[in-house]
Amino acid sequence: MNKSAIDKAAGILWQARLSQGRLSALPADCKPATLGDGYAVQDAMAARAGSPIFGWKIAATSAAGQKHIGATEPLAGRLFADFVLRDGTSLPAGPLQMCVVEAEFAFRMGRDLGPREAPYEMDEVCTAVADLHLAIEIPDARFEPFDNIGPAQIAADNAFAAWFVLGPKVEGWEKVDLPHQPVRVWKNKAVAAEGTGANALGDPRLALTWFANERSKRGGGLKAGEIITTGTCITPLEIASGDAIVADFTGLGQVSVTLS
Repeated sequence: MNKSAIDKAAGILWQARLSQGRLSALPADCKPATLGDGYAVQDAMAARAGSPIFGWKIAATSAAGQKHIGATEPLAGRLFADFVLRDGTSLPAGPLQMCVVEAEFAFRMGRDLGPREAPYEMDEVCTAVADLHLAIEIPDARFEPFDNIGPAQIAADNAFAAWFVLGPKVEGWEKVDLPHQPVRVWKNKAVAAEGTGANALGDPRLALTWFANERSKRGGGLKAGEIITTGTCITPLEIASGDAIVADFTGLGQVSVTLS
């Protein structure tokens, strides 16, 4: 894609986000055909937005999630600061199209991991982490339908990043068996979904390592202070207006959001 096509696609997608509009597909003259093109559109959209970047999300970290959207690897998108919510807050459900919530582990980087030729190993990545937080992601798409548009347009659409709820910090997270950590999500005081950290690429730390190497190849690496949420620990849970959601990470804490 040339710069003109990239900028056109970025403008369409950012305007759709602001207006809560829906697209069936990007126009043929600015539709990304490769994952690299999709990320180029995402980069241009972020530049156009002018909104501070709070961090990053990793999507499709399970085999089922990848199959659902026709991907063969995880996808990544930016978390914009303007779309980050406080724990326990309320969010209008009406504008949402995907209408799902995801319970996730989110790492805050303590130091930069810059681009380099050699891949990062998990232990090296984890030593660069400052904190681990519990989190809820509420993804959303600018496309309708969204599950058959292909990985390139999903990457362009910021990997369906939308709303993000940052929960409490996990003390002593380095000693937690994250792959086997139980996660239970309550909807309106009833258990509605259960899973473990292994749903996120086998281990949230492996998902973080994948992303560190992805940013090393495609971007400027990871920056100190950035939050990286590593993919859902449960099958995405359907939500609707009026639902009260509590993600309970057994023994570690809870994070919640209400759909108004």
